[in-house]
Amino acid sequence: MSALVEEGRAKVNLSLRVIGRRADGYHDLESVVAFADCADRLTLEPGGELRLATTGPLAAACGDTSDNLVFKAAKLLADAVPNLKLGAFALDKVLPVAAGIGGGSADAAAALRLLARLNNLALDDPRLQKVALATGADVPVCLLSRACDMTGVGEQLLPLALPSMPCVMVNPRVPVATKDVFQALGLRNGELLVGATDVIEAPAWPEEGASIADWVDVLETVANDLEAPALRIEPVIGEVLEALRESNGVKLARMSGSGATCFAIYAAPADAHAAAEKIRRDHPGWWVHAGTLS
Repeated sequence: MSALVEEGRAKVNLSLRVIGRRADGYHDLESVVAFADCADRLTLEPGGELRLATTGPLAAACGDTSDNLVFKAAKLLADAVPNLKLGAFALDKVLPVAAGIGGGSADAAAALRLLARLNNLALDDPRLQKVALATGADVPVCLLSRACDMTGVGEQLLPLALPSMPCVMVNPRVPVATKDVFQALGLRNGELLVGATDVIEAPAWPEEGASIADWVDVLETVANDLEAPALRIEPVIGEVLEALRESNGVKLARMSGSGATCFAIYAAPADAHAAAEKIRRDHPGWWVHAGTLS
């Protein structure tokens, strides 16, 4: 059988509210998630034992193969599905790691989609969904790889109809561990950050056909609750946000996920590309991508 290929698209949190910390230590969230047109590429050569080789410009940042989420997802699915066909994965790594854009989660989700194709499993197979969540909180939404309102600990997904949004994504090449950001947020087990009234009054997301301006208007009423604790851990995030907010034509700029990647939305692709070029010139060490979110 010929090789199978999937993309692990970067995930961007357009908003991220932390509802609270549950008694089991996990955090309940609500996040509008979009996906970018930049992605890692994962190939599966069917047959033989499970293997993983990593190449690409950011391969060195992936760490030990045994800790890779591609490996973890594949092993969990093999435990859940008897006689699962496996093979050799090859990951072309172009997305920064520990960056708040779900690179590892997107790769794991791509692995699950590849194994589903190889083994004739439906993407809504309960075993696949269970393994996705067990692999990581962002893996279920990355498995779907489309805009969603994500709630709970990542398992509840409501698809959204986002317009194509010109964007710039910037990472200062400083890794930020999600666990450190949540620790800095400082919620105790069972503590709520958002009150019941706030949940009831949560914004209604625009309907299909809404414009970029409609979405920006609503997104401005919410925020990323992890931005402040992440800034305390890595103040360079503030420099990234300043560079984006000072760019011409910017409509909204904030941090994605637990950082350090930040993004900006523009009304026109030309504004996004001009902003990216300026940031590249001013900060040649940063990772910069101009494209679209949808």
